[in-house]
Amino acid sequence: MESVGTRTLRGILEYRAATTPESPFVVFDDLDAGVAQYSYGEFDARVNRSAHMLHSLGIGAGDKLNLHLSNCVEFLLLWFAAAKIGAVIMPTNVAATAEELEYLIDHSECRLIFTQSRYLDITREVQRRCARIEAIIVCDEDAETREASFAARVSSQPETPPQAPGGADDEVGILYTSGTTSRPKGVLVTNANYIYAGETVAKAICLAPDDRHLVVMPLFHGNAQYYSTMSTLVTGASMVLSSRFSASRFFDQAIRHGCTVSSLFSAPMRMLLAQPRREALAENRLRAVLFAQSVTEEQLEEWQERFGAPLLQLWGMTETMGPPLMNPIHFRRKNMSMGLPVMGYRVRLVDEQGNTVPRGEVGQIVVSGEPGRTLMKGYFKNRQATEETIRDGWLWSGDNAREDEEGYFYFVDRAKDMIKRSGENVAASEVEAVVLTHPKVFDCAVIGVPDPMRDEAIVAVVVTVEGEVVDEAAIVDWCRERLASFRVPERVEFRSQLPRTSVGKIQKHLLRAELEEAG
Repeated sequence: MESVGTRTLRGILEYRAATTPESPFVVFDDLDAGVAQYSYGEFDARVNRSAHMLHSLGIGAGDKLNLHLSNCVEFLLLWFAAAKIGAVIMPTNVAATAEELEYLIDHSECRLIFTQSRYLDITREVQRRCARIEAIIVCDEDAETREASFAARVSSQPETPPQAPGGADDEVGILYTSGTTSRPKGVLVTNANYIYAGETVAKAICLAPDDRHLVVMPLFHGNAQYYSTMSTLVTGASMVLSSRFSASRFFDQAIRHGCTVSSLFSAPMRMLLAQPRREALAENRLRAVLFAQSVTEEQLEEWQERFGAPLLQLWGMTETMGPPLMNPIHFRRKNMSMGLPVMGYRVRLVDEQGNTVPRGEVGQIVVSGEPGRTLMKGYFKNRQATEETIRDGWLWSGDNAREDEEGYFYFVDRAKDMIKRSGENVAASEVEAVVLTHPKVFDCAVIGVPDPMRDEAIVAVVVTVEGEVVDEAAIVDWCRERLASFRVPERVEFRSQLPRTSVGKIQKHLLRAELEEAG
């Protein structure tokens, strides 16, 4: 693809370091321990040290590294150091269990684990289970690990660029899917993939060198890598990396650091709206906040009224690199929709046979592209899943949507998340949208569970607004007034919270298993 060419992560970073060495690249806001800033020149020198450190540990082209890290500068250093020498990072969610990590690390063939001291117990347990792991390296310091820490190992290394081959089509990352419906699959991401993702987002939101991202999403997920870090790098802009998301401090961070763009999803947006009102927060400079997943029209209106930070809903997957659908920055926004096809992507809605469905009807989203360039290279060690997902140059997303008369796409549901009730197909998202409008409901997931009479029964799992009380009958009555009878939940379960992935996707398979076990 012309927009990528033969560029690599290494080449772009070294270009920035050579041409704008003093320009800020990363501002790390620890929230608890202050702020540190790194220019492009300083960052590249640290990446070189990190690359030499990896070489000293016997890591070379094709070797896999597990980054079991919360947001920190070391994550970025290791990512780009691996890219410089042809190694591959495999990031993991710091909330993962030992069992989950064992599968990911074993399947990905990782040789080293980089982590933080607070995760040492779980990573040591994983090391005992995974014979391939040669060492655990700690990226912060305590009395026990100081001599073998990341900082100690890097300090003696030179700042000269490492000698290593590398091309645009070489793999840089393995990002495992969220696993909301099945066991995670490892998405292979090349240099070209990362660059295409960054270019797509940068052009869609007209990013410029004087823009600054506020990054609160976890770096182990594609959103923070694709949309934030890579769009920053390809543009020569800067980013504020927060150690974590804080609802009480998000807009204060944006104002203090002069951030102009950010990326969120629906759960933290609701958390921000639940914060006490402060007029000063509307003084932020945010000109575009990307978001995904469902919010209500009332929440969109309240967000604009309170914060004045323009929202752009989009749709993308780990497998699609950039977002194939996004609301336009300089045209009509319909933020209840996922937006219009983004330049560089072809998007269709199809039936089970691959035929394009008429406008207004529900179909599965399929995206045209080139594997290893505009789409993932494939799933690691899973040829069958790769062939099922990418067919004749089209990636089958598993997401259902409909298209309106102006070409805007509206998410309906996961293709595997349709509930079959008495011969009728019920989109869980349609029921959830109604339940979420109840003034005492904070969060909701609608699940189909086996029913001997109706194929499946509809169960709504509800989290109430803090301090509010509502009973099952009230939720059912609310739905009955607003939905066809076959879409009304038979049962309502209440929880203090819903199980979610690192980026807020509800893990319905866990809820479904729990409900089925309970009967």
